[in-house]
Amino acid sequence: MSESSHKNPSSKRSWARRCAAQALYQWQLTGQEPTTIASQFLADQDLPKADPDYFQELVHRVPMLAEEIDAAFAPFLDRPLAQVDPVERAILRIGGYELMQRPDIAYRIVINEAVELAKLFGAEQGHRFVNGVLDKLAHSVRKAEFPSRS
Repeated sequence: MSESSHKNPSSKRSWARRCAAQALYQWQLTGQEPTTIASQFLADQDLPKADPDYFQELVHRVPMLAEEIDAAFAPFLDRPLAQVDPVERAILRIGGYELMQRPDIAYRIVINEAVELAKLFGAEQGHRFVNGVLDKLAHSVRKAEFPSRS
C-alpha cells in the first residue's frame, strides 16, 4: 500500500472524504449496504486519487456509528436532524466521526475539510451551517485542543 509519488497523503485523504460524502449520501437515500456502495465506488469512481483505505473506513464506520455521531452533534443543530439537507448530514457525519474517532486529525483540518465539501456539494450557505455545528462539536469533544479561558 505505497503512496503514489505524485499525490501527497493529505490530498489523497481529501479525495477519500469527497468520495465518502457521495457514498454516504447514497447510503442515506437508498439504505443500501455500505459494503455494496463502497464496491460500486471502488469499481466506478475516481478513487485512484483517493486513499482507498480511508475511504473504506469512512464508508463502513460512519454508518456503524451514525446514531452516536448524530447524538453528539444534535444539540448544536437549529432544526431536527431529519430536516438537515442530506448532503450536509453526510458531511456532518464524516466530520463528527473524525472529531470523535480520529484524534490524530487536528480539529481544524476536520472542520476545514467538511466546509470545503459543503461548498462543493451543499446548499448555498450550507458550509456556514456545517462550520458552526462542527465547531461546537469540536469544543465539546476535543476540549484538550482548545486553550482554557481561566
